[in-house]
Amino acid sequence: MRKAQLTRREFALGTASVALTGAVTSPAKASTASLDTKPAILGGTPVRTKPFPTWPTLERVDEEKFSQSLREKKWCRLYGDTTTEFEQTWARGLGAKFAIGVVNGTNALYAALNALEVGPGDEVLIPAYTFVATANAVIQQFALPVFVDTDPVTQQMDPSDLEAKITENTRCIIPVHLGGNVANMDEIKRIAARRGLPIVEDACQAHYAEWRGQKAGALGDIGCFSFQSTKILPCGEGGAVVTNRQDLYDRLHAFQNNGRDRVTGTRDGYLHQGSNLRMTEFQAALLLGQLTRFETICKVREENARYLTELFKKIPGIEPAGMYSGCTRNTYYLFMARYERDGFKGLSRAGFLNALRKEGIDCGSGYSPLNKEPFLEKTFASRLYRTIYSEERLKRYREMNECPTNDRLCREGLFFSQTMLLGTREDVEQVAEAVSRIQRHAESIARISRS
Repeated sequence: MRKAQLTRREFALGTASVALTGAVTSPAKASTASLDTKPAILGGTPVRTKPFPTWPTLERVDEEKFSQSLREKKWCRLYGDTTTEFEQTWARGLGAKFAIGVVNGTNALYAALNALEVGPGDEVLIPAYTFVATANAVIQQFALPVFVDTDPVTQQMDPSDLEAKITENTRCIIPVHLGGNVANMDEIKRIAARRGLPIVEDACQAHYAEWRGQKAGALGDIGCFSFQSTKILPCGEGGAVVTNRQDLYDRLHAFQNNGRDRVTGTRDGYLHQGSNLRMTEFQAALLLGQLTRFETICKVREENARYLTELFKKIPGIEPAGMYSGCTRNTYYLFMARYERDGFKGLSRAGFLNALRKEGIDCGSGYSPLNKEPFLEKTFASRLYRTIYSEERLKRYREMNECPTNDRLCREGLFFSQTMLLGTREDVEQVAEAVSRIQRHAESIARISRS
């Protein structure tokens, strides 16, 4: 007997776990609109008029766990056990020895770099295609973020450019597992081992993604996660660091708690300089609730992403991001693709995105070149950086930060939100139908976009 497809109401209320499977396994419905239908931007009817599923979801278990934490009045982790429970659960799920909850993903990176004693004069290798937080964490330590070019197929850090950027000042490597995909950890680990460099995995977008069957974030020396409200495991804000090394665990645990030793507290003084990055009991309670259905929702997203990939591969000019052979699981925080205007009769990416919005499908243009953001030069011109770095050092630094492949990707990138992957196959078909409709009428849309 065929399972019923998941309705948006069922998904929003979280009451039909069985139907989640049906949402991605039942045959695709035939489209009610012809691909020759005039695009909305040319006066046609939009492909989609209803919103995609909302995120995050809320179930009774979330309310119960949050209310329990509220009633216990142990809202700080110093007095409660909820954060510790989440840390143990998260470490176990990743196959890591230790996890520590922190206030957000940015501070997870900050704590990781502090634990590795990254500081003034050091260089840290990061991808040029990533969110600004990766660079900001390096700058917080008064080190220099050195930008590595991007592999255009996977949109991840390009290992072939990585080794060329290593100098005598390189302190560590931060690969970012962008969008739920995984960077080439075989090559990155090989280079890091040969050069004696630690690896901090920025897995803030890659919860439960896998490389050769192992969870991202547990592959390097330290892994960092974000639980911000858009992430696939959300609690509004929140983050975590994970490690398999006892020495780093002790330093990380102390750093997030003002330098206190995790066993003796301040009985023997403070372990080392620290900060207050403690996760709250409320954040941990919400995360424990969200984890109860995390895998079920991931399966829906992943199945729909595979289906959308199949549909997009039939449309000239749209190239879904690929995965390295070692990536055994992509959890799709983002569905990433490249837009090739030649496949759309010269229609600009901006014109394409505008036409897509008219069809009821929102889509982002990816990241801008992080290595060219104006704030970097303002930072290097600051009193603190001028005290640490000579003009000659900064000149050499600027010369090694060119990333031409990334520049092109930033002109072609597309980010589709995970919310488009949370519903039915029909939702996915409508995304592809809208793109195909624009592609077939691209010449006419290009004319009005230029006028």
